[in-house]
Amino acid sequence: MKVIFMGTPDFSVPVLDALVEAGHDIAAVYCQPPRPAGRGKKDRPTLVHQRAEALGLIVRHPTSLKTDEAQTEFAAFNADIAVVVAYGLLLPQAILDTPTHGCLNIHASLLPRWRGAAPIHRAIMAGDAETGICIMQMDAGLDTGPVLLREATPIGAQETTGQLHDRLSTMGAGLIVQALDQIDQLSPMPQPGEGVTYAAKIDKAEARLDWSWQAAEVDRQIRGLSPFPGAWCEADGDRLKLLASKQTQGCGAPGKILDDALTVACGRGAVQLLRLQRAGRGAQDATEFLRGVPLPKGTRLT
Repeated sequence: MKVIFMGTPDFSVPVLDALVEAGHDIAAVYCQPPRPAGRGKKDRPTLVHQRAEALGLIVRHPTSLKTDEAQTEFAAFNADIAVVVAYGLLLPQAILDTPTHGCLNIHASLLPRWRGAAPIHRAIMAGDAETGICIMQMDAGLDTGPVLLREATPIGAQETTGQLHDRLSTMGAGLIVQALDQIDQLSPMPQPGEGVTYAAKIDKAEARLDWSWQAAEVDRQIRGLSPFPGAWCEADGDRLKLLASKQTQGCGAPGKILDDALTVACGRGAVQLLRLQRAGRGAQDATEFLRGVPLPKGTRLT
């Protein structure tokens, strides 16, 4: 098929690669514009932009798709279908209606649960047993369109958002290729009206840990916010980012380290910290971290 691809971050790159490998004609790649990054604050192309250029594809990065000029250019590519995954711009109805087969979105949840911006984070933070990928026919609503294909996957007991992100990206790449191969045989299924939840964008204020929570909640917060923005606490005034954990046995005053293996008491139960990061330093596994930053039994994390 002749495809317009629309995506921006690393989650989208395996999908673009899969479409190219499957032999589809990528008419153009749409992504967010380059933005200042790094110490020099020079404009840096997005990861999809970089990959598209490496593949020799046409790249467009308009700041809006609402103008007549942008819509005329989009229509000129004469695409059979548009594939959208973590693009980051609102698609007006004129864009949705342009490709012959409309616009398909790859969404990282089992719709209608976790519509919106942060479905992977929210699924882990809520303690969901499973999540998945939906291939959705886009309409004017927020992730409200009918679903063509879906695939579920369990969420691991120690899985972080970063790890689940990578798995779902690979799943999405495979499922969209399947959807395009079967596009004339698929029957879009309207989403049910029950079970709708919204995955609000992660606010950095959510990242401060509260050790008075139950261990299950603390563990989910750590894993759900890893690697970004990263749940954090303080030890003797130093800020620590906590990137991996597991629930374990233990009791004590909330925030108190109970042993030499970074088991920390919560409001009920305890968690063991598995991966940490100091400000300005790289992330380290707990054993390596403790060699440089002693956190003995009895230390209180706040």
